Amino acid sequence: MNKQSGIHYLREHREAASSDSVPSEVTRIRNTVVAGLGDLLQGAFDAVDDSLFELANNARSNNEQNRYFEAMREIRIKRKGVERHFQSAVSQFFTSPPCAGAQQDPETQADASSLSLLGNDDLEEQVALNAMISKAKTHFQGALLQLQARFTQVYPSANDDQPVNPMAPEHLCSAFTEAIQALDIQIRERLILLKQFDRYVVSNLGMLLDEANRILIQAGIIPNFRYQGKSHGSKAKPASGGAPQAETTADTAASEVDREDSLMFEQIREMLSLQRQNAGTMPRSADPSLHVIGGRELASILSSIPTQPVEQDFGDLSAGEPVTVDLRELVQQLLAQTQTPDGRKPALNEVDEDLINLVSMLFEFILDDYNLSAPVQVLISRLQIPILKVVIKDKNFFSKSNHPARKLLNSLAKAGIGWSNSDEKARDKLYGQIHSVVQRILNEFDGDVALFETLNTEFEQFLERENRKSNLVEQRTRESERGRIKSQKAQEAVDQLLKEKLLRYKLPDSIHEILTNGWSRVMFLAYLRDDSEHRWQETVKVVDDLIWCLHPHEEDDERDQWVRVVPRLLRTLRSGLEEVSYNATKLDDMMAQLKHQLAEAFRTNATIEARKDEPTPEEDAPAPETQTAIQRQQELEDAAVSEFVTKIDQLEIGNWVEFRLVNGASFRCKLSAIIEEADCFVFVNRMGLKVIEKTRVQLAHELRRGRLTMLEQGALIDRALNAVVGSLRAKTA
Repeated sequence: MNKQSGIHYLREHREAASSDSVPSEVTRIRNTVVAGLGDLLQGAFDAVDDSLFELANNARSNNEQNRYFEAMREIRIKRKGVERHFQSAVSQFFTSPPCAGAQQDPETQADASSLSLLGNDDLEEQVALNAMISKAKTHFQGALLQLQARFTQVYPSANDDQPVNPMAPEHLCSAFTEAIQALDIQIRERLILLKQFDRYVVSNLGMLLDEANRILIQAGIIPNFRYQGKSHGSKAKPASGGAPQAETTADTAASEVDREDSLMFEQIREMLSLQRQNAGTMPRSADPSLHVIGGRELASILSSIPTQPVEQDFGDLSAGEPVTVDLRELVQQLLAQTQTPDGRKPALNEVDEDLINLVSMLFEFILDDYNLSAPVQVLISRLQIPILKVVIKDKNFFSKSNHPARKLLNSLAKAGIGWSNSDEKARDKLYGQIHSVVQRILNEFDGDVALFETLNTEFEQFLERENRKSNLVEQRTRESERGRIKSQKAQEAVDQLLKEKLLRYKLPDSIHEILTNGWSRVMFLAYLRDDSEHRWQETVKVVDDLIWCLHPHEEDDERDQWVRVVPRLLRTLRSGLEEVSYNATKLDDMMAQLKHQLAEAFRTNATIEARKDEPTPEEDAPAPETQTAIQRQQELEDAAVSEFVTKIDQLEIGNWVEFRLVNGASFRCKLSAIIEEADCFVFVNRMGLKVIEKTRVQLAHELRRGRLTMLEQGALIDRALNAVVGSLRAKTA
């Protein structure tokens, strides 16, 4: 194909792309997308095979028929290579993403001068490719726009002028057109390939785009997307350096969060001040008998407090109950022991008193927060005095979300949400790391907040390594469960259908053997494939045709139809059984018996009469009274859990929950997959291993009985501040 056709776009941009390593946030997306596209591509190739077979079957000449059969053979031989080439190219996009900004819109990509250089075949292919890309961009515009903004922020080499999106339709379509260059087929067959690729792959990109956006949102990449169209005027440039807009957006978002935190902190201080006024307390500075202490002087006094005011066995900081420290009383005792230069009684200024009260309320919330696992809750409770020292020395703790100590507390709480009391602490790396962080703060903190920043960096690096392992295990678990559940559903569907057919009709033993032990395998494989291929319906029709051929047919038109149906039926049965590797020697005998049974059915009505429909015995049917009672009980159960089903529907992938067993034990797990076709929710532990699966209604029943708790996963300090505001409002109301 001519280079100007645009199909060589992939190779040109791949060579020009950055060779930077894949960011950690993208690894999970890449694995999911490559696997998902591989599954979709298999469906496309199966559909191509069916289309070519249908064309060959309806061909008007032997030459035309041979052409389609040769194309089928060529595609079947090279199919695996094309699939590998395509998946490899897609994976490469995530390693070295082409610049999305350099690619023009499909409508304007090929102008008249460039298209005039193409041959007729190349022109047809290019037009089909452009139409496919244009349709996908229009249909998935919102998801693509969000994904491009998030990927541009993730990749260090990308910016607003050179955005990237490894999942852009033009990249995926170009990867496929490059992959099928290896196929020696004519333009009509190539267009069939592109049509089925559009139908099965490109048209189903939505679920992969949504999953990619969800993963990036979960990683904190532009969680609240707001699109603002570009102005028609010239774009304003930074005063110096020209920082990428992704960084500017991130900085703006961070400053907005900090501004909200500052406003919340001021709101809390106002409510605390209102409480003092209601209590009739006069300002400390107006009392001549008091020496007001604050700032560095107070920080110096607090430095004498040991990090642990009580004896503690440092072998296991999470042993026992959470530590409760009355910080207000502790500071008052220190002030009582302080000698002032002027001999007046020392007292706190209002700002520092508010800070101490706020730290106390913060840890009161932490000690009551059920979302924290018990061992982590105990560990964090050890940090009350160090955090008090931090807050007095650096008052930005409550007003800035990126404060090192605040970030570390949030990271510890988030990492430990999946901890269960039954976990082996001694052998758990995460517990050991959290324990080590707390231990170092208690031993090494001397007032320098930089220690928290160092510990947070080390902890995040540790979490990144651990999450990489658990995400890989979780992905394998999820794929395994999807495959198992899909196979289970397929087997149930096959068994149910054959059971109904065999109960309804009395069939010879040889026919029964073919259907239950042979053709059932063909039906099973057909069900696992995409329903839009109609292979499942075809296998069901074979069963119906076989049973119909065993019925008595006395009318001439029916007997003529019987003569037409049987040869095709026998070919289909043999072909399907050979495809599932049915025993070759046994197959010949079974097919011979089948032909004999069909011939007997056609020749005589006496044999056929015994194979007519037999009614199901009345005694097998459940009594009307029993059915009514069951229905009434089911209606009561459904009504009782309806409101809880609504709550279950709010569960999202990645949410943590806690299950409580009848014996009082409990365990925490994360929702890893929702398999809609089987109404199955799959939960995994922190290691990514499956621990339990439930249906939607089963989860609703667990929630109603109080045996299921949905855990909140927001930042610990943010949740604590919100709780403090609510508590103060209730007191000042």
